[in-house]
Amino acid sequence: MGLVLNYTMEKILEKALSRRRIDFEEGVELIRSQDLTRLGMAANSLTDILHPESYRTYAVDRNINYTNICVARCRFCAFSTDEDGQGAYVISEKELFDKIEETLEQGGTQILMQGGMHPRLRLNFFEQMIRSIKDRFCIHIHAFSPPEIGYLSRLENLSVNTVIAGLRSAGLDSIPGGGAEILVDRCRDMISPKKCTSEEWLSVMREAHKLGMRTTATMMFGHIETLEERVIHMDRIRRLQDETGGFTAFIPWTFQPRNTRLDYLSAVGAFEYLKTLAVSRLYLDNIPNLQASWVTQGPKIGQLALKFGANDMGSTMIEENVVRAAGVSFMMGRKEIEHLTRDLGYQARQRDFYYRLVN
Repeated sequence: MGLVLNYTMEKILEKALSRRRIDFEEGVELIRSQDLTRLGMAANSLTDILHPESYRTYAVDRNINYTNICVARCRFCAFSTDEDGQGAYVISEKELFDKIEETLEQGGTQILMQGGMHPRLRLNFFEQMIRSIKDRFCIHIHAFSPPEIGYLSRLENLSVNTVIAGLRSAGLDSIPGGGAEILVDRCRDMISPKKCTSEEWLSVMREAHKLGMRTTATMMFGHIETLEERVIHMDRIRRLQDETGGFTAFIPWTFQPRNTRLDYLSAVGAFEYLKTLAVSRLYLDNIPNLQASWVTQGPKIGQLALKFGANDMGSTMIEENVVRAAGVSFMMGRKEIEHLTRDLGYQARQRDFYYRLVN
């Protein structure tokens, strides 16, 4: 039986490496495999085909959470709180500007801004916040995940297209892939029932792409989803990318259960992370870039991810609060990212959001 399974997997990997698309059933076959070494070798070979350049990239940016107040209160989240909760806040303009100035001083090119679904922050608040940043700073604003945009759409009784167009006119540059979790409503109904559905998440991204904006896609895995549902998630991302071509990168990362209402679950380790990353590279044949998730797995596994399908080390993350609230606090500066990348034989090059090299 093992020989049959190995033969089947080899045929699937051969297909992927010849740049022929593997189908859903073949993706499930790969995600069920325990042959991490073979999956990693195939994913690395495909990455070398897609990225034959002698370098691997990273970004210098900062995660700024403009509020921790959120009506969704997802079961997997250790960061959010109610309006009257201890430590509830909305960021002040001075604090926001100070964080951006520090980011630019460290060579940063962008900020990632996300927050909760705040019941009293309306569209004009976010438009004014973006304008105030653009009036003062030359920096890329990567902000407002699909759940936030969908929530604003409902609050304002406006179409998603109108909300995104308003934010874009104010200076929003791109949209992060947060809030995707697993794009299967069985999972979402259990861990984030007040958030957008999987189709609503995809619809926000579709509208952004139609308006000419680029976005990223993420997958938070290692909680209640099945292996097959991970592939369903990848398949839905791949289908939308076929339609729009708007995703610049895919970032799979592992759920961290501490301090959440899912703390009875065990965090998945490096084996499951690297396997899923490798399958992502093999399955998502139309997304050019995969980011390593050292924030949840640590620097050494982040480094190893560059041999399991990732071509990018992600961000230095001058600041990160959401994963930290779940008890995971890996930190890594630019020098360490560059050292780990060079240690594998690659040059380390800073990039911007669009994967253009920064001098």
